Amino acid sequence: MEYILIFGFVSTLLLIIKTDATRVHGVKRIDINQEAGFDENYVVTWGQDHVFKSYQGKEVQLSMDYSSGSGFESKNHYGSGLFQMRIKVFGNNSAGVVTAFYLTSKGDTQDEVDFEFLGNIEGKPITLQTNVYTEGKGNREQRFSLWFDPTTDFHTYGILWNPYHIVFYVDNIPIRVFNNNTSTGMSYPSKPMQVVSSLWNGENWATDGGKTKINWAYAPFKANFQGFSDSGCHVDDLSNNSKACGSSMYWWNTMKYNCLSIYEQKVYKNVREKYMNYDYCSDQARFPIFPNECRYNEI
Repeated sequence: MEYILIFGFVSTLLLIIKTDATRVHGVKRIDINQEAGFDENYVVTWGQDHVFKSYQGKEVQLSMDYSSGSGFESKNHYGSGLFQMRIKVFGNNSAGVVTAFYLTSKGDTQDEVDFEFLGNIEGKPITLQTNVYTEGKGNREQRFSLWFDPTTDFHTYGILWNPYHIVFYVDNIPIRVFNNNTSTGMSYPSKPMQVVSSLWNGENWATDGGKTKINWAYAPFKANFQGFSDSGCHVDDLSNNSKACGSSMYWWNTMKYNCLSIYEQKVYKNVREKYMNYDYCSDQARFPIFPNECRYNEI
C-alpha cells in the first residue's frame, strides 16, 4: 500500500511539473487536424520517389534503401521563431541510419541547429544528438538517451530561436540551451535559415563511432513526420531583413521567452542529469581547453 501511495504521488508530481512547464513557456502541442498540409510550406528536395504523403498531406514518410535516402525543406527562410515537428523514427535494426530535423543556412559557413536521431541495433536505444553550428563550425554535440521509445509513437521536437537563446525541446521539455553571448565575443546563429528534415546514411560515424554499419536486410528504413504549419519570422533572402526578426512584435521574442521559467529550469536540470550521456563541454580528451561558450551556457 505504501508503494502504491508513493508511486501515485510521484506520477501526480511529474504530471503537475510537465503541465505547468507547458503552461509557462506557452508552447502549444501540435494538433494534426489543425496543421497545414505539407505542400503549403515545404518542398521535397531529394529522393523524390522515397517520399510518401498521407492524411491529405498532413503526414509525410521519408524512406531510405541502398539506392537513396530522402529529405525536404521549408519554402521560406527564417530569422527567428519556434519550429516544431512531430516525428516517429524507424524501429527494429537501424544502426547507421540518421533521421534529422534541423535549421540551416546555405553555404560553407552555415549556421545550423540540429536534432539527429542516431540509429542502433535491435535492443539498444536510439541516441538523440543535438548540435549547433556558427559560421560553419560545429563540434558542439550533446547526446541524450530519451525517457521513451521514439520508434513506437510520434513525439514533438522543437527549436526556439530568438535573440536571447536557442532552446531544444522534447515534448515541450527543454533539454538544451545555447545562449546568445555575442556581447562577450561568442558566435551565435544569425543567418537566415530553413527548416530541413532528412533520412540518410550515416554509417561512417552514427553508431559506435562508425564501427556498426547499416544492415540493408532491414531496408527500407522509414521515418514519419507531422506538423507543417509556419511559426517563424520570414526573411526575404534577397533583402536579408533578418534584423527585423528580432522585434518583440513576435511573441517568441518577448521578455517572457528570454530565459527558462523556474519550472522549466527544474525539468531541464533533471533531464540533463538523468538522460544526457555526452557533452562536448565535458570531453577533456577532445578539448583540452574547453570552448569558451561552455561557461556561458550553464543554467
